[in-house]
Amino acid sequence: MKWLLLAAIAGAVLLAALAAWWLQRPLPLAPQAQGVVDVVIEPGTSARGVARVLVQSGLQTSPDLLFLWFRASGQAHRLQAGTYEFGPDTSPRELLRKLVAGEQALRRITLLEGWTYYQVLQALRQADALVYDLPAQASSAELMRFLGLPHKHPEGRFFPDTYVYPKNSTASALLRQAAQAMDRQLAQAWEQRHPNLPLRNPDEALILASIIERETGLPSDRPMVSGVFNNRLRIGMRLQADPTVVYGLGPGFDERLRRIHLQTDTPWNTYTRAGLPPTPIAMPGMASLLAAVQPADTQAMYFVARGDGSSAFSRTYAEHNVAIRRYILNQ
Repeated sequence: MKWLLLAAIAGAVLLAALAAWWLQRPLPLAPQAQGVVDVVIEPGTSARGVARVLVQSGLQTSPDLLFLWFRASGQAHRLQAGTYEFGPDTSPRELLRKLVAGEQALRRITLLEGWTYYQVLQALRQADALVYDLPAQASSAELMRFLGLPHKHPEGRFFPDTYVYPKNSTASALLRQAAQAMDRQLAQAWEQRHPNLPLRNPDEALILASIIERETGLPSDRPMVSGVFNNRLRIGMRLQADPTVVYGLGPGFDERLRRIHLQTDTPWNTYTRAGLPPTPIAMPGMASLLAAVQPADTQAMYFVARGDGSSAFSRTYAEHNVAIRRYILNQ
């Protein structure tokens, strides 16, 4: 009996040692994994199912052994669904920690203020581990229908920000998230609008904000630029904003803006047409949204770039001509 007892104790010690060794040892990966295993755990998957998916995805171990480890840890019920990636240094202990913490394989993409939606789509095409599922060569209206969004035109409808997404998620899901963010930010800005604005609704505020975004090189100038545009809208004076002309000439335009371009009529040419253009011309950030609905209290009707990112504002056309001669013509 004594020898049997000693043998049992020795066996238990050996089993514990083997278990400790296995828990700390990196799990081998299938040759086709190329250094990383991508795993998608669907919601509602049982602990046994999780173990099976892990092995099917490329972790070379026994699914029964993984399941026993999940059960023995007491955390089998805490495994979280999601998209994960496991490298060659992942031990069973680290594997469980990630699954319980929901430490998914995440990527980031930044959509910049002032971008057009063409630039957004290009960034999505180049984003790391993002599935580009948007229809090729779709019109703007077709794109919005594909996304299930109510607006006919995508310009300005996505909020510029840094977005975190699970590895191998879709571009359409990210765009829907960005569209929802813009709806929230625009609603918040509209609630904070000044009284007696010439803007009739949030969509007009979005259009004006996009022009402000492209017109200002210095953030502190935004309220004054907005003040000029609001003053012009109030009296029916044309906005004469160069960025709207450039937008109307199309995404391929990369020449220097000339007088002939200012005279080329398009729906977005605010030199040839009064009022706001039919759509935004870019993605405005929150600062431009607020500037659009909170313009500076000013009598200025004109502004011109100084060349250092800031603008010179003028109340009369005569003052504006002086500023043009100084900052544009260097006279």
